[in-house]
Amino acid sequence: MLKSYLTVNLEGNTEIDIQKSRFIGYVKRVETEEEAHAFIQKIKKQHPQATHNCSAYLIGEYDHIQKANDDGEPTGTAGVPILDVLKKKQLKDTCVVVTRYFGGIKLGAGGLIRAYSSTTSEALNQTGIVTRTLMKQVTITLAYPLLGKVENALHQKQYQIESIDYLEKVHFHVLVEIDNLDLFYDWIIDLTSDQVTLINKSDVYIESPVS
Repeated sequence: MLKSYLTVNLEGNTEIDIQKSRFIGYVKRVETEEEAHAFIQKIKKQHPQATHNCSAYLIGEYDHIQKANDDGEPTGTAGVPILDVLKKKQLKDTCVVVTRYFGGIKLGAGGLIRAYSSTTSEALNQTGIVTRTLMKQVTITLAYPLLGKVENALHQKQYQIESIDYLEKVHFHVLVEIDNLDLFYDWIIDLTSDQVTLINKSDVYIESPVS
């Protein structure tokens, strides 16, 4: 699992006019090629009268699935420019469909490349990009006299507390970045004079927006 990577918010779209042609960019996060195909077909069904529904997607931790489709535009002027934008922004698990309604003015190869690239960029901006960071769920078990001290310290260090169980002992369920796990252990053990029990749980991804 990657320690962190960039992807898009779940779904979004935007529309721009270029030389009287309508370009509508649709974006969706996808984790399988089947999801990408389903999304592309969904957009095509929404726009059966469109001149073109061009698409591209990147899937997998190491972008092992990459596809681009010009859907009738001159070869290399639509799908590949869409895919290039995804690569330049270092996005993963992302599918984009750009629907075009021809307005009567031919754009030429260069104009098409710019149109599909700019529509893709604008659609991504409207949808939003997030960083997914791999975190470890850690359970901290301690006696009640340490409750206030540990809770305050966790807040001051800005560790994310998922929940607290007040049972025979207190159980903090905390998220810690994978790279900081050893430092976290050393810090909490020092803070409590080793009067805690620490248990590693699942790995989870936490998302934060990219401005």
